[in-house]
Amino acid sequence: MSRSALVGNVTAMLEDAGFTVSDRCAIRPKSFDVAARRGENLLLVKILGNIDAFTEATGHEMRRLGTYLEATPLVIGLRSRDEDLKPDVVYFRHGVPVLSPDTAYNLFIEGVPPLIYAAPGGLYVNIDGDVLADERKDREWSLGRLAGELGVSRRTVSKYEDGMNASVEIAMALEELFDASLTSPVDVLDGAEEVHDADPTPEAPDADPDDEVIVATLTRAGFRVHPTVRSPFKAVSRDDGDGVVLTGHSEFTEAAEKRARIMSSIGDVARTRSVYFVDRARREAIEGTALVEREELAEMREAEELRDMIRERAEREAV
Repeated sequence: MSRSALVGNVTAMLEDAGFTVSDRCAIRPKSFDVAARRGENLLLVKILGNIDAFTEATGHEMRRLGTYLEATPLVIGLRSRDEDLKPDVVYFRHGVPVLSPDTAYNLFIEGVPPLIYAAPGGLYVNIDGDVLADERKDREWSLGRLAGELGVSRRTVSKYEDGMNASVEIAMALEELFDASLTSPVDVLDGAEEVHDADPTPEAPDADPDDEVIVATLTRAGFRVHPTVRSPFKAVSRDDGDGVVLTGHSEFTEAAEKRARIMSSIGDVARTRSVYFVDRARREAIEGTALVEREELAEMREAEELRDMIRERAEREAV
C-alpha cells in the first residue's frame, strides 16, 4: 500500500469514528500528517508504512506540540523492519505511542482499547494491583503461595500488587488462577504514561536566526513563543489570557499561501487562531489565517491588540 493510500485510509477511519480531521500537511518538513479532534480529545497523527522512519527529532517535536496544544501525539503505522505491528498492542517510539491501523480501528471505532504494550524484553500488561491483592486475600493465599504458583519471587508479587506491570505470560497465569480480569487498558489518549516511563518533554529548540526578530516582537507583545522546526508553522505562541496562536512568516509566495491554508485547517481542529507575518500583504487573510505585515507587528505593544487584529481579519475573510 502506498503511503498516500495509507494516509487516506487512516483519515477516513478517523472521520468514521467521529473525528474532525484537518487537511493533510502536504509540505516539508512535517512532524505530523493530520490533526484530529473528537470532543475534548485532540490527536496529532503521524502515518507511516514503516515506523522505523520515525526519527527522534520528529518524536521530540510531536511531544512538544502535544504539550503546547494539549494534544496526544500518535503514530499509526504498518510495520517495523520486516515485521507487521501486532493488533491490539501499543508500541512506543521516542516517547510517542504507536498503533497499527487495526488497533486504531478497535480503539476509535469499536471502543475497545488495547491491553498490551511493547517494551524492551517483550509484551506487557497493566495489572490492577488492588484487584489482585483482593483476589489473593479472598483465597487466603500468602504472597509466598502466589509467588510459588507463578514461579516468581515473593517480592515480585508484592510489586505487582503495588502496581508494577507484568508480562503477558504472567498476566495470563494470574487470570487463569483467579478466573478474573486483572488487567486494565492502556490509556492511549492520555499518552499512556501509566505504562510508559517517558522522559520529560524535550526542551524547545532555539529560534532560527531568521525568526529572532519576529520572536522578539511577539515576546514584547506579551506572548510566550515556542519555536518549532518540523511543523507547518514556525511557532506556537500563547499569551497570558491562554490564547493560542499558530504563527508563521516568510515572503508572500504561493508556498506561503499553501502553508497558511494548512495552518488555518489545523487551527480549526485544534481550536487555535493562526497568523502569517509577511513583508507585504495583498489581502487580510487566507482561509482564516490572518496576514499581518511585519511593520504592523513591530508597532504593537500588547498581546490583546494583536489578538484583536487576528480575529477581525479572519472573521472578515469568512464573511
